[in-house]
Amino acid sequence: MILTSNVLVDLRNLEAAGNAIIFKEGDSLERRALFSHWAKLMKQDGALAVIQLSHAGRQTPEHVNPTPWSASDVQLVSSARFTTYGKPKALSTEQVRTEVIDRFVYGAKYAYECGFDGVQLHGAHGYLLSQFTSPTTNKRNDKYGGSIENRQRIILEIYDAIRAEIPASTGFLVGIKTNSVEFQAEGTTLEDAKEMCQTYENVGFDFVELSGGTYEKLLFNYERESSKKREAFFVEFAEQIRPVFIKTVVYLTGGFRTTSAMVDAILKNATQGIGLGRPITAEPDLPKKILEGSAMSAVQDCFNQNDMSTTAMASGTQMEQMGRTNMKKAGGDLLHQITDFSNKEAADRFSKALVEHLRQAERDITEGKIPKPIVVFD
Repeated sequence: MILTSNVLVDLRNLEAAGNAIIFKEGDSLERRALFSHWAKLMKQDGALAVIQLSHAGRQTPEHVNPTPWSASDVQLVSSARFTTYGKPKALSTEQVRTEVIDRFVYGAKYAYECGFDGVQLHGAHGYLLSQFTSPTTNKRNDKYGGSIENRQRIILEIYDAIRAEIPASTGFLVGIKTNSVEFQAEGTTLEDAKEMCQTYENVGFDFVELSGGTYEKLLFNYERESSKKREAFFVEFAEQIRPVFIKTVVYLTGGFRTTSAMVDAILKNATQGIGLGRPITAEPDLPKKILEGSAMSAVQDCFNQNDMSTTAMASGTQMEQMGRTNMKKAGGDLLHQITDFSNKEAADRFSKALVEHLRQAERDITEGKIPKPIVVFD
């Protein structure tokens, strides 16, 4: 299965300037042709093509929208990469339907009509859906606030509305990415996650991807030494959630680098599938090599693996490098133009380029300009 990253459902509530967006106001034959081509490319070697539908909510950068939507008016206080976030506006009960649910349903129908095999609702990492499920950001006293049942209601209404338009009998998948734990005061706990996942199992989600953390507490790293030994950031939490899933396929993402750790997680029933993100920007064919038995681990880069900001920016750079060409122009060389950050000299040069990139971002924001989201590097 190939998952896209964030594809936003509201042009005013973006994760970053430059995001791919599915929105009714911008519908056109040209846009549909581009999304259809995207699906075709993802599926050309037999993989399932799944769009990750997302709404940034309060995690919309202030330079994109100073007053984004959220479950409540709890402001995100962060200045990572000099990005600040405005005071969000709490959605009314009616706006939950018109500004969120209807937009996710439109995105799912659009994906279906463009040839994708399914969608994944992004309900983790502090994005809007998790702003509803987390007590940290949900201070509502209507039917979308208070109990776990109420905080989770928006996700279930999105699911039901999608299935009313695209029945399960079509084979179109509907999954969700959810936090196993948030590691912060008042945040979603392991017990909350277990209860939420039991509901996802009961209503019929096709798959659930377990992750963790938020913008305030990223935790895409090793919180415990025992997790480090097993590579996966959230494996110990996943093991406790896993028993609720019978029909729903569960995936675990974050930290995996070696096939032995992946196999161990599956044999110990922590998960049924493995999610790979940063490792495959360095080696796009890594999953194929693992399945064929020709690779036992990902390439180890020279960055500190607990430095999420640097490694994520490096991955973004590698994706930008891939996008400059195609396999035909590259003479069949899949790694053409992709910087090898296992080379210390290359990693050091990138780190210096990243420092300058952040300085430029600070200057741009000060001058009211939109900063470039990716370090262009050769």
